[in-house]
Amino acid sequence: MRVVVVGGGSWGSVFAAFVAERGHEVTLACRDPMQALAIAETGRNPRYVRDADLSAVSATTVEDAPVADAELVCLAVPSGAFGEVARALPGTAPVLSLAKGLDPSTGQRLSTAVRRRPVAVLSGPNHAEEIAAGLPAAAVIASEDEELGLRLQKELMSPRFRIYVNTDVVGVELCAATKNVIALAAGAVDGLGVGDNAKAAIITRGLAEMARLGEAAGGRPETFSGLAGMGDLVVTCWSRHSRNRRAGELIARGASPEEAVAEIAMAVEGLTTAPILRDLARGLEVELPITEAVCQILSGASLTELASGLMGRKPTGE
Repeated sequence: MRVVVVGGGSWGSVFAAFVAERGHEVTLACRDPMQALAIAETGRNPRYVRDADLSAVSATTVEDAPVADAELVCLAVPSGAFGEVARALPGTAPVLSLAKGLDPSTGQRLSTAVRRRPVAVLSGPNHAEEIAAGLPAAAVIASEDEELGLRLQKELMSPRFRIYVNTDVVGVELCAATKNVIALAAGAVDGLGVGDNAKAAIITRGLAEMARLGEAAGGRPETFSGLAGMGDLVVTCWSRHSRNRRAGELIARGASPEEAVAEIAMAVEGLTTAPILRDLARGLEVELPITEAVCQILSGASLTELASGLMGRKPTGE
């Protein structure tokens, strides 16, 4: 296939390298011309995941990328830019979303910004650093177009990257958005040093929040126990590579959200997604206490008091 990956960050770069390894003709479209030039000259991304071998990838700017002639366009851009990029795409090629979040301008799932062309979503426990190192991973591709999902599974799956398919786009995208917010809370547990028991409780109750919201929005229950749900939630809450977990840890230790992002030097999607997710849940009349607490923390509330509040909520059944 002729594939264009839009987004020269860590995941976009690693995914482009991976797709090229599968024998496809890949162009990596970068926003920064100097970054594109450096990748073209060295076969490495000078900013992100320098271990990723991009020698088989053509790098250029977003404006010059052959999007109109592509057979597949992969969008690996932050949620805040996703809608604008998706709506401006020329041509009619299917879109594979690699982003995890919600559209800040509409409050909707990201794939809803893709118009007049087939769309699929890839999600799961897929830290770019490990995939660049050749470590095994698994993911799910969700699309309402079953033929597209199966085609992408065939073209992209490899012995070290196993892909499953389903048609639950709603559930997969809401899992991807929710897990980043829960990971902020899990990171805060690390920052406060209150132990593995507390962290396991946050993750487990976070999974319950994810499932409540997803089912209310029309997702399927089995999605939340799968790779996009429990799988991605666990790795994002525990991994040393997780930006959202790290941001929560830094904030718990006294950093502002802006200072945390500056130290991490990459997008932290949970910070953008948290208030959008909260508002979506309120509109669906779904209770998300951990998400509500994360939003209050980001607004300057006392983390210690909020933790006590979560522990002191009215007793209920599991």
